[in-house]
Amino acid sequence: MKRLAVYCGSSIGADPAFADTARTLGAEMARRGIGLVYGGGRLGLMGVVADAVLDGGGEAFGVIPQALIDLEVAHTGLTELHVVQTMHERKARMTDLTDAFLALPGGIGTFDELFEAWTWNALGYHAKPFALLNVGGFWDGLTGFLDHAAASGFMSARRRAQLLVAEDIGAALDMLDEAIKVSEKQMVW
Repeated sequence: MKRLAVYCGSSIGADPAFADTARTLGAEMARRGIGLVYGGGRLGLMGVVADAVLDGGGEAFGVIPQALIDLEVAHTGLTELHVVQTMHERKARMTDLTDAFLALPGGIGTFDELFEAWTWNALGYHAKPFALLNVGGFWDGLTGFLDHAAASGFMSARRRAQLLVAEDIGAALDMLDEAIKVSEKQMVW
């Protein structure tokens, strides 16, 4: 895995473990030589993970709409900052720049990004894997609901199994890396 898109909050959240995990994730990505692709902000968990990647000597690629630059929330010290006009363009550019997706705790923006990546996968727009980093059980309610949706016949077991869930950073990165390798093998004719 060369680059990983990380979806996460533009705030740090109530639990200090959220920021600690974002910081540790960024450091581990830099250690493993995995570039960060993210929303380009300097605030919240977004800024924490970006700073940790950069502090570890890694690369951080931000994608941000002009409207957020106008609000002065863009991170100005990134390897590259891609400026787009809309949120749709932002998600499409992030998808183009990454090999996989990982969601840390966050709010509606994080949910939107995660579900759009999953939907685009289901529609065949990409075959990139995605995972939740379940910090302190943050994603337990969502995974329970997704299990309910599958049991209710609105999602196949195969589709439900696509969303990987890990409790720790190493496991998350390893699972995504393995899923990329499996996907590449399946694409070989």
